[in-house]
Amino acid sequence: MSGRFRIGAALTGVVVLTAGGLAAANWATADTQAGTAPKTGVKTPVDPLVAETLESELGSDSGVVGTYYDEAGELIVAVSNLSTAELVRQVGAIPRLVKYTARQLNAVQGELNHLATTSSAGKVRSWYVDPISGTVVVSVPKNAHDSITERFLSRAEANGDQVTVRRVSGTVRTTADDFSLRGGVQVDKNTGYVCSLGFNARTRQGARIFLTAGHCTSGKPSFSRNGYVLGDTYTSTFPGSDFGSVGVIDGWDQQGYVEGWGNGNVAVKGIADATIGSTLCKSGKSTGWTCGRIVARNVTVNYGNNRVVRGLFQHTACVEAGDSGGANMTGNYAQGITSGAALIDGQCLEKYGQTNESYAQPIAVVLRSTKSRLVLAD
Repeated sequence: MSGRFRIGAALTGVVVLTAGGLAAANWATADTQAGTAPKTGVKTPVDPLVAETLESELGSDSGVVGTYYDEAGELIVAVSNLSTAELVRQVGAIPRLVKYTARQLNAVQGELNHLATTSSAGKVRSWYVDPISGTVVVSVPKNAHDSITERFLSRAEANGDQVTVRRVSGTVRTTADDFSLRGGVQVDKNTGYVCSLGFNARTRQGARIFLTAGHCTSGKPSFSRNGYVLGDTYTSTFPGSDFGSVGVIDGWDQQGYVEGWGNGNVAVKGIADATIGSTLCKSGKSTGWTCGRIVARNVTVNYGNNRVVRGLFQHTACVEAGDSGGANMTGNYAQGITSGAALIDGQCLEKYGQTNESYAQPIAVVLRSTKSRLVLAD
């Protein structure tokens, strides 16, 4: 079977750092059950794997810069040449021409990644390849004008119209707070801080673990819940990436569900790759169950003090301190683990009339690195 035919077949089925806590976002509102039609009348994909399949089948060398859903729920494929645009039309998606190739834009992001890790990004918040604008979007606080930040921006802007600089509000930081086993519930570190549990999992050897943020497991603390021991840190990665795993001792009931915080538990049935425009809900200790949309992926975030994390995705669900490590969901599919957010006076940006800016570590990377698989709902 040809790759083109597989993509077309898939499309016919389409209908989809914060230690302290972050929540998982769903395509529906908190009171809408997955699988029911949204009340807004907006066309929403059912299968979150279709866009991922399309992009992987065509490949970046073919001229595909990225995929995203527009506000009407249509799958858009950003392409850099007319021949790829025609192929996209043939498989049932909508092409949109952009000026630069994925290779060119990834090279720009790679240059900025290198500068940030070998020198400093100053107060620059994040940077990522954006298929919607066809550029590398660099976000920097409105009031950041120090020499180090300006030097980084100067290097970025030297790439001309391959880069879009966006002035933003708030300060991005990991949201560490002073942390039945389900995703999104509070877990306590023996250091006195709290985080949120992401997902229950098993290693290839059968060890029982739960997944959370790497800045939560930094220093390899032990964890407890409601005063009872959970286990010790198993693995930890931060900065660079932001994920960790914690051993779970016998006696705890590891469930394939995410805490819905009054909206019913959400069954975990598999994983999905973040697609721009997808709806998402997060579950976390501090803000509970909040929802939004994915706006960027493969984002590099600068948490300050040379703590640079690459490969995150950005979304608009509210996240605050204590939500770190919590579950991010699209429908019944695991998307990622909460990393951090831009906050004003410790609160998510929507409380100041602005769009939330939250970050999560993609779940597929976590599972590969920890050589584990999720505990799924029965």
